[in-house]
Amino acid sequence: MPQSTESTTGPRLLPALAYAALTTAVVSSLGMLLVPTISHDMHVEVSTGQWMLTVNLLVGAVATPIMGRLSDGPHKKRLLLFSLTTILVGSIVAATAPNFTVFLIGRALQGLTYGIVPVTIALARRYLPENKARLGISSLSVTVTTGLGLGYPLTGILADLFGFRFAFWFAALFLITTILVVWRVVPAGPDERAPRNRLDVPGALLVGTGLASLLVAVSEGSRWGWDSPWTIGFFAGAATLLTAWSLVELRTPYPLINLRVLRNSDVLVANSTAIGLGAAMYIGLSIGSLIAQAPTSTGYGIALPLFWAGFVMLPLSVASFGANRLVRALSHRIRMRTLLLVGAGLVTASSALLWVAHDALWEILIGMFGFGLGMGMTYAAMPALIARSVADTELGSAVSFNQVLRTVGGSFGSALAGAVLAANLAPNLLPTEGGIKLALAVGAIGCAVVFAALLVNHVMSRPPTPTSEPADARVSRG
Repeated sequence: MPQSTESTTGPRLLPALAYAALTTAVVSSLGMLLVPTISHDMHVEVSTGQWMLTVNLLVGAVATPIMGRLSDGPHKKRLLLFSLTTILVGSIVAATAPNFTVFLIGRALQGLTYGIVPVTIALARRYLPENKARLGISSLSVTVTTGLGLGYPLTGILADLFGFRFAFWFAALFLITTILVVWRVVPAGPDERAPRNRLDVPGALLVGTGLASLLVAVSEGSRWGWDSPWTIGFFAGAATLLTAWSLVELRTPYPLINLRVLRNSDVLVANSTAIGLGAAMYIGLSIGSLIAQAPTSTGYGIALPLFWAGFVMLPLSVASFGANRLVRALSHRIRMRTLLLVGAGLVTASSALLWVAHDALWEILIGMFGFGLGMGMTYAAMPALIARSVADTELGSAVSFNQVLRTVGGSFGSALAGAVLAANLAPNLLPTEGGIKLALAVGAIGCAVVFAALLVNHVMSRPPTPTSEPADARVSRG
């Protein structure tokens, strides 16, 4: 009976999961672009308005590892439907919020979106045929990057024409259609092959509060001061909680995240890349968006209205989609580590280009295209590396941890860029051109460090060339 269900839903399953994964892109596009608009409409300072990003990341960091572990269990479809429904409620709350506090509650509920991709990947690994599972996983991982390039323009258009609340109503409508698609297409549970283990509640509490403390310190450090007692206290609390979590996980029979799996070289490479390139991507995207909307009087701004500002991200979508197709075509001929290295090289080149050339719109668009090509390639390669190195019962946990590291890396990048810009403000409270260049330089240097580390790892892990065997063969034939 399960086999007939899988054969019936097989052709439609991957498109349905990709549609569900687009939820992350749609909800993410409601953040960075709308901070100035929402701060103005809800009568709060821009620094306070940044909490609409921070609270979303906080909940995502806590929820993603839990959702990843639950996706390894028997109730994958139920978990996906529950998560999508919660995000739907959050979208409605944000769209109807009478004040900023209620709006933040809606944004917090939307934080579950960061755990959607690991759940869809676990479903693909379980129900897709083996010959399609690897490419399906790569496609799902890059869906978010592809969707951002479409979500940003759409958000800008809707918010400019009808107000920001309409953009959240559109997200709610999208989620309703997603829930219907998942309900109709995804195979019903329970999954008889999945293990039935208890959720590691102590591990979930420790890693959740530890990551939340870390993200609060990173997000608010530039506002509080990096040497303030609050910042130091949150960093110290995060270090203590995450150390305790590591010790607990190593002694738990069924941990939330199997840290022993992370010692695998492929998983370690994927996770290290996730942190570094996640930070670089957020620096590039946030600075690119800022340059697009800044007035020309700043010396660097392009002064695009909100309606057009989102289109700056469109090349990101086109390139990441093409990169995913390229990975599909080359995955049988080229090692995933090589594709990861090439993708990191493209991100590094694009970061360097934006650093030295960002005064014209076409320069920004080329930079975003390079970002999309590189991030699409790396995001397709990372889960494929993980999937081939861990058992089915650990896949959701391992992929979700990779997603958490992307989020943490992005938070570091966003906070670092914010700290650089805050230290380089003009009298009109807009960043100076020197601050913009310095922030882009930080992103480019970070990318270069990641690329150099991957290059060294690639050279050291390359299998030896069998030079002696062909030589012996030629001698025997002679």
